[in-house]
Amino acid sequence: MTVDEPQAEIERRGNELRAVLSGVWTSAHAGPVEQAAAAIMQEKQGAGQVIFDLSGIASLDTLGAWVLDRTRHQIGEQGAHADFVGARPEHRVLLDEVAYRGFQETPPPPRRSGIIDFLAQVGESVVQAGRDLVKGVSFLGEVVAAIFRVCLHPARFRLTSVVHHMDMVGFRGAPIVVLISFLVGCIVAQQGLFQLQRFGAQAFVVNLVGILTLRELCVLLTSIMVAGRSGSAFTAELGSMKMREEVDALRVMGLDPIEVLVLPRIFAIIISLPLLTFISAMAGLFGGGLVSWLYGGIPPEIFLVRLQQAVGMSTFLVGLIKAPFMALVIGVIATQEGLEVQGSAESLGRQVTSSVVKSIFMVIVVDGLFAMFFAAINY
Repeated sequence: MTVDEPQAEIERRGNELRAVLSGVWTSAHAGPVEQAAAAIMQEKQGAGQVIFDLSGIASLDTLGAWVLDRTRHQIGEQGAHADFVGARPEHRVLLDEVAYRGFQETPPPPRRSGIIDFLAQVGESVVQAGRDLVKGVSFLGEVVAAIFRVCLHPARFRLTSVVHHMDMVGFRGAPIVVLISFLVGCIVAQQGLFQLQRFGAQAFVVNLVGILTLRELCVLLTSIMVAGRSGSAFTAELGSMKMREEVDALRVMGLDPIEVLVLPRIFAIIISLPLLTFISAMAGLFGGGLVSWLYGGIPPEIFLVRLQQAVGMSTFLVGLIKAPFMALVIGVIATQEGLEVQGSAESLGRQVTSSVVKSIFMVIVVDGLFAMFFAAINY
């Protein structure tokens, strides 16, 4: 045993046990520290009071202080009184800081009713939804204010960024929109034919495909695909910039992140989504016409004639009217969720998921509101 190793000399005087400590009580001698503490615990049997004389300790760190304080508390829990004497001021401060609290088992949580827990979760979800609505409206107000600022100072408008994002949202998103819409148009026509042939009304599949595609399916499918493809990309881009503190750098440079990052994306998606909706409608009608020809024996000429009779200009415009509003909802939610990303990859993934889910949910809500509105005005 070297001179530096921690040592504990035990002196017993009647009911009192005195442990004179010396050496270096640090993490470099963790094993001997524990052995010295265990020796004190063994020798304390029958003692009503234990005194730790720390005057001989050459050096003390957090580990040594923690072991000493833990030993003092263990002695106290066994009915004896223990105290420190002779400690240097710096050692006394360290002992006070470590303040051992003991290994107390965490009490089991109180049993609660499953119904109460369910209602509590529902309440928390409602409150969180209300907070999200308030934050969304507030963010929309910031966007509108930024639009007014750009209108007053047109030089701030970033046309190059808008065109770039239109290319990403519209041009590069067109193939998948065309493919999905074509396949859905084929499926709707096929199922419609199988059901209508029971009544000898296969010709009405043209009305089914035309009205359903133009009024609902084209804009709904396009919005959902844009929310999943471009909305998530917006959130991930802004979230990555937020994590790398690029958004803070823009503010330091005197630039408004809403004008630089948010407005170009929102303008791009508002312009691109109606165009994609039109392309989606044409692809869906083409798929429905192809299946009607192959399965229902309806030639393309007859399909087009019946389509003109079944579909009016109002039916065609309904989907295009909805598109900009759905685009605004997707753009606002996607950019807001991106700017709320914190400094971790987990936060980025959580906000991207939240962006897609909220966007799709709000797209369906907006579609339902428009459906009620158009039904009320008989449009």
